[in-house]
Amino acid sequence: MERSSRQPDGAFAGRARAEPPPRAVRALWWGSAGLVLAVLGTSVLVAGAGRGGRLPVALALVVVQVCALRWQLRAPAVVLAANAITGLAVWALLPAVTLTGALLAAQVSLCVLSATTPRRVSVAALAAMCLPAPAAFGTGGSAGLAVYLLTVVLAWTAGQWRKAQRARTREEMRRAVLEERARIAREVHDVVAHTLSVLVVQAAAADDVFTERPEQSRQALRAIETSARSALGELRLLLRAFRPEAEEPGAEEYGAEEYGTRGDDVEKGGTQGYGAGERRLGERHAGEQREPVPTLARLDELADAVRATGMTVHLHREGATDGLPAAVDLAAYRIVQEALTNTLRHAAGAGEVSVRVTVEEGCVTVTVVDDGRMSQGSGPGWPGAGRGLVGMRERVRLVGGSLRAGPSPGGGFEVSARLPTERAS
Repeated sequence: MERSSRQPDGAFAGRARAEPPPRAVRALWWGSAGLVLAVLGTSVLVAGAGRGGRLPVALALVVVQVCALRWQLRAPAVVLAANAITGLAVWALLPAVTLTGALLAAQVSLCVLSATTPRRVSVAALAAMCLPAPAAFGTGGSAGLAVYLLTVVLAWTAGQWRKAQRARTREEMRRAVLEERARIAREVHDVVAHTLSVLVVQAAAADDVFTERPEQSRQALRAIETSARSALGELRLLLRAFRPEAEEPGAEEYGAEEYGTRGDDVEKGGTQGYGAGERRLGERHAGEQREPVPTLARLDELADAVRATGMTVHLHREGATDGLPAAVDLAAYRIVQEALTNTLRHAAGAGEVSVRVTVEEGCVTVTVVDDGRMSQGSGPGWPGAGRGLVGMRERVRLVGGSLRAGPSPGGGFEVSARLPTERAS
């Protein structure tokens, strides 16, 4: 199973109606076409032996049904009607073929239609498929009628089950997106609060030395300008996370873990008045012990934690990570963290993993490659039911970057993210 994703910016809700990937379309066509050819094609060959010119016509109708199945996802109602008509024609030409077998392609189309269209449309299609039931009774008696109705209802029910399964998956993924956005918002909020606290200290220092040491005051003012620009960039990212085209979060309790800083390190170098104000700011949750916001500077700690499990971790850095926009720094760390977590949980047989962080002019590239294989029971598109990929995608979307996750050419699994620094500054 391919584990890859490359999603553009936009609402998560809109992805639910996106067309399925070509690989899935081909797999559905090949599977359904093989079933029809194996069952109906064989029945036609057996029943048409010695029937003269009827056999070629019936075989041609079977081929038409198989070809029509190619478009069952794009136009399920049209394909269902075509397969029902041609199926009835096959049955009329060769009555020895049961009505249930002659309409096999139509039953497959009914299952797809039930899974992809509104319920009222699928119920109408189900009723239409039940119309030939008297003919099944006339040729096969009560047993023929029961078999025909059972197969039609089972085909429709299978489609409804698939639709419900997809709806549950979409709801789980939507909830995961909202939880991740809430977590990102809290982290960005703490980064902005920290930056504003630094501004207060720098402004107080500039005021203290404004008359006696004007050059030092100018340096403090330039630092204030840099910090203010950074804070504005973080606020833009925060607003981007909850922009109107993104799905609005509901009144839910996300229960996500909070990360952030209290500004204690800044307070040590500040004035007394600033320290009191920062303490009041940090008392939002009385008695809460909060961890500092993780950055790429703490990758060694993360790698050591993974090495403690017996996994070999190769950590490579290129370029200086100092001075990166806080949101990019945080996003890069979280991507590495999630990729390593998924390697530990879902990469069967993985013995080593390579982490490479490259800081270039205008962007940061993060690449994590393991030597394992996807374990059984992994979710679609990503091991672990896709939640890890959801978190990565949201963080990459927030800073305007790109994400690729899929099998590595040399074996194993690769996660590669490109995070621009200009949009986040």
